[in-house]
Amino acid sequence: MDTEDLPRRRLGTFPTPLMELPRLGALLDGPRLVIKRDDLTGRGLGGNKIRKLEFLLGEAVEQGCDTVITAGAAQSNHCRQTAAAAAACGLSCHLALGGDGEEAVVGNLLLDHLLGARIHWCGEHRKGEDLDRIAEEIRRQGGSPCIIPYGGSNATGAVGYVEAALELAAQLDEREWKLSHIVVASSSGATQAGLLVGARMAELSAEIIGIQIDPEKTAGRTLPENVAAIATEAAGRLGRSWSFSPGEVRVETGYFGGGYGVVGALEREAIRLAASTEGIFVDPVYTGRALGGLIDLIRRGRFQREDRVLFWHTGGSPALFAMGEELLSR
Repeated sequence: MDTEDLPRRRLGTFPTPLMELPRLGALLDGPRLVIKRDDLTGRGLGGNKIRKLEFLLGEAVEQGCDTVITAGAAQSNHCRQTAAAAAACGLSCHLALGGDGEEAVVGNLLLDHLLGARIHWCGEHRKGEDLDRIAEEIRRQGGSPCIIPYGGSNATGAVGYVEAALELAAQLDEREWKLSHIVVASSSGATQAGLLVGARMAELSAEIIGIQIDPEKTAGRTLPENVAAIATEAAGRLGRSWSFSPGEVRVETGYFGGGYGVVGALEREAIRLAASTEGIFVDPVYTGRALGGLIDLIRRGRFQREDRVLFWHTGGSPALFAMGEELLSR
């Protein structure tokens, strides 16, 4: 079985560009740097979740659902992309957002409203703790909801990144490039999980390094535990009896800063460097922190000069417009 055998709705623009980062690489005086531009997946201003949502909404439509529900922070990239995907599929969208409703309607939250999503403010519950309750309310009103997990992170969502790894392998073959490492923001787990499965399928030897964005557990599991479990299930869904252990999941945990969504010097520098050297924007929560982690690893000598390191840009630039002077004042 392959990805084409699974229910799917075509939502994104693929393949996304694979580009070199010569000016940033020269500035850091480290390995050769390249970037995979999944900020350019198209729908709803793009991002990595579009790959997952092609399969997640494919399942929802096949099951006869008329509504999707998901959860995230007030500036969630995943929620914005889910709202865009739902609109494209003719489905209603409910978002369970962390916060009290006093947040400024800017950035991703503004786009959520424009996309027609209904917002449920859930206080400290930003990881889907209220999704079952909201789903039951929708059922009582005669709807047929499908719960999309936090971050789109389950085996179905991970299949999108199995396919992404295969897409990357084809691009590398065309250029006759060999990667030593792939660095990606990792939080709810399915992006890194799908890359692990896809890399094994494509026989990519690059080490996949997740920069852990959020210190909190998801569904009671550590990030390596979550990635391994999702990868094992995703492989099984594609007919591979592969088992992944947490020990196989490479995660860097030293870049939490002040916590989830708290922008510090690491993220500010990464945002400025990507913009000023390459004209590329990274977001303050995920890609900014992950790129900041990669820059720090380069400075600490983690890579050899002859390495070719890929940074997987997972999107999120609309969140920049919610930060304003906070990105410029320090």
